[in-house]
Amino acid sequence: MSAAAVTSIRPQPLPPEGPVGIVPGVHWIGAFDPGLRSFDTLMKTANGTSYNAYAVRGSEGVAVIDTVDAAHADSFFARLEAVAHYDEITRIVLNHLEPDHSGALPELLRRAPQAEVHLSPRGLQILRALLGSDFDRYRIVPVTTGAEVTLGDRTLRFLTTPNVHWPDTQCTFLVEDGLLFTCDLFGSHYCDERLFDDQVGDFRFALDHYFDRLMRPFRSSVRTALDLIEPFDVTIIAPSHGPILRTDPRAYLRHYRRLAGPRFTFGTDRTLAILYISAHGATGRLARAIRDGAAEEPGVRVSLFDLEGGELHPFIDLIEEVDGIALGTPTINGDAVRAVWELLAQLVDIETRGKLGAAFGSYGWSGEAVRQVEARLQGLGMRLPEPGLRVKFEPSDADLDEARAFGRRLAAHLTGRAVPREIDLAELAAR
Repeated sequence: MSAAAVTSIRPQPLPPEGPVGIVPGVHWIGAFDPGLRSFDTLMKTANGTSYNAYAVRGSEGVAVIDTVDAAHADSFFARLEAVAHYDEITRIVLNHLEPDHSGALPELLRRAPQAEVHLSPRGLQILRALLGSDFDRYRIVPVTTGAEVTLGDRTLRFLTTPNVHWPDTQCTFLVEDGLLFTCDLFGSHYCDERLFDDQVGDFRFALDHYFDRLMRPFRSSVRTALDLIEPFDVTIIAPSHGPILRTDPRAYLRHYRRLAGPRFTFGTDRTLAILYISAHGATGRLARAIRDGAAEEPGVRVSLFDLEGGELHPFIDLIEEVDGIALGTPTINGDAVRAVWELLAQLVDIETRGKLGAAFGSYGWSGEAVRQVEARLQGLGMRLPEPGLRVKFEPSDADLDEARAFGRRLAAHLTGRAVPREIDLAELAAR
């Protein structure tokens, strides 16, 4: 179907209580939640949200694509009943099983028990937990990339797109219409009953904010999903939250590619950021010595930042882009300092798995902070090839020599000139 054909049949949305036509035979049957102000404790929602579900009619049946949050099931069923009878439903597609997408599913299956359910293999465990003892009553068919099911004159093709942002996520492509149902991908928490991107208000902030809070920690998975999607002739992107994107879908694909890609590179050089906070200067002296040592390694760009001198958010952006970090903290009251924990807490919002991580610091009595930071870095999926560097009281000349050697070893791990030796929590506890 051409973009011109899509444009020519664009309807004005019906009142919010009714279904909304997207292309002939395909309707939005979701629900609006304008009063929502916090979603899953992960992000604020200044405009509320929509729970987008869809009904696709073919010559041999109707497919329902996702459902809605259980609190809005009545709206979903009212809209569904306006476009289809329950005995016409032959397929139910679950692109993702988080409660805001699957909340109405148990009741839908009770009303349309004949429907065959399609989902990714990784969604089976979640679906079994959701349905409990009723799971075996229904026809559940896992699907992977390339699998297709037919509605007669319409074909649904499945694309496995895990970790955008849950492991079970998939996309579904309506082949004949070029309509891509993407679930959370390309979504936004932005509630506007006009529904289509060319009719709603300015939702650009909501689209980018949604990416930052939900997709940003999985940028590599987003890129893999885009690799699958981009070869298709997509005329409309229909996500599970926010506006339906029918104005130049390729522009949205390009925008997502930019969001998921590196913001800046230094060519082939590897990058190491040393971030520290120092109570009385000792940890700062270690940080500078580590920088000096790391800078001796060819092909590594080393930067040094005092956490006390800046807002945390720019450091999050920095850590997302670099290849490795070394985090320095003194031990105060048996713990790392608060700014370090605040920084570590925010790292869940970015992709950290596989980055090089290290910890260092000065201490006066017990010295727990370095081990605590190492454990957290490991919990974030970073690789820790070197045991943390701990120095009691003021660093001596020998301590500073070791700090420079520590920096050289970290840089060598980044360039592949050192043999990694991963450490684990048991080793941390033993030190």
